[in-house]
Amino acid sequence: MNTSVLNSEAAGKIEEFYRDISRIAGDNLHSFHVVGSVLTPDYDPKTSDINSIVVLKRMEIGFLSGMATLGKKYKKRSVSAPLIMTPEYIRKSLDVFPIEFLDFRLIHKTIAGDDILAGVEIEKRNLRLQAERELKSKLIWLRQGFISSMGDRKLLAQTLSGSITGYMPLFRAIINLFGETPPVKREEVLTRLEEITGIRTGVFRKMLLLKRKEITLSGDDLQKAFEDYYNATEEITRKVDEINI
Repeated sequence: MNTSVLNSEAAGKIEEFYRDISRIAGDNLHSFHVVGSVLTPDYDPKTSDINSIVVLKRMEIGFLSGMATLGKKYKKRSVSAPLIMTPEYIRKSLDVFPIEFLDFRLIHKTIAGDDILAGVEIEKRNLRLQAERELKSKLIWLRQGFISSMGDRKLLAQTLSGSITGYMPLFRAIINLFGETPPVKREEVLTRLEEITGIRTGVFRKMLLLKRKEITLSGDDLQKAFEDYYNATEEITRKVDEINI
């Protein structure tokens, strides 16, 4: 078990989590991987969850039942329920979830077992298709979220700031579509995306600050932020539409 690259506080939680997983899975455990922000400079022990992937040799409902008993214990420690997969599932899902698997490939640490994520191959055509679909879905979601807030400034702020984390894997995928290896740190992702596309990403930075509660926005500022957020998403959608694979 190798947790040497992890934040010391996170490493202790993950080591205990792995021991519980290993006990429940037994010899059916293929590998265990930590993914996401805990491996990046963006990790904040006070607000960030720890995310992971458990790869089983074969899917077993008994394992799921065993993991369910750990929910309360680890939720209190900001350890999210792991994604549970098999090698076959991974092989057959790369065309369906290329954005997610690209992000796993970029940001993961194998704690035990074979590093199955390092070798996943992502087809650019599938990546572009999912990026377009995700962006157009976000435009619908933004319109619906704005209407659903019904003028509630606090609700709109929560809706917008809560969405920014989901943009980051998408932005890394777009950078990859332009032929580059995406950065890991969020600020660097936004900088490179702006350089490549020419689209100003200041509003996404503002949303990161809002999510971290480093700024607050008045009603008028929030209205303007929503407009900028929506327009920037729309511009990025047009850029992706223009990519020919």
